[in-house]
Amino acid sequence: MKSYAIIGLGRFGTEMAVRLYACGEEVMVVDTDEGLIDKIADRVTRAVCADAQDADVLEKLGVGNFDCAVVAVGSDLAASALITMNLKTLKVPYIICKAHDDTYREILERLGADRVIIPEREMADKLALGLTSSGVMEYIELSDEVGIVEREPPEKWLGKTIRNLELRKRFGVNVIAVRHGEDIRIPPDIDAPLEDDCTLVILGMYDALNQL
Repeated sequence: MKSYAIIGLGRFGTEMAVRLYACGEEVMVVDTDEGLIDKIADRVTRAVCADAQDADVLEKLGVGNFDCAVVAVGSDLAASALITMNLKTLKVPYIICKAHDDTYREILERLGADRVIIPEREMADKLALGLTSSGVMEYIELSDEVGIVEREPPEKWLGKTIRNLELRKRFGVNVIAVRHGEDIRIPPDIDAPLEDDCTLVILGMYDALNQL
């Protein structure tokens, strides 16, 4: 079990906190709005009404002992920046920040955030990939550049083997698994002909997956 400190209870912060707790993780949330704290208190490990811009407050809450902190006050750059600096001072191992745009992202990265996300853009990218790429069923982002896509093989791939298709050579991607219903083969048999009921799990750079 890992521990997470979620700072800011907007829609993003609230959803992340609830989902992490539902997965069995230790989750503490911090926000200055007592009403939001009361609403989520029974769905997380600990809910605290406090100002995370105060470094002493974060230290007293033991945030430095958490595995990861999420700064989810993306619309307020000054607050996000100050909180991120406080978290760095407390030596939190991994800091994730929500950003409003690329300018916010660049500033927060320079302040030491390990990952900065723009949720609306990332969701739009995933949806666009699914809408414009025939056969794509799911996309999982591993980083800003690398992801895993789950897709049905195009008709022209059927009957061919992974070795024959040379996807690594042609596109720079790797088929890491093949699924037939509930049966998942990891690693896949690269000499087995692809059938119309299979699903390919492919790892690669985002641009390569988009080209594919």
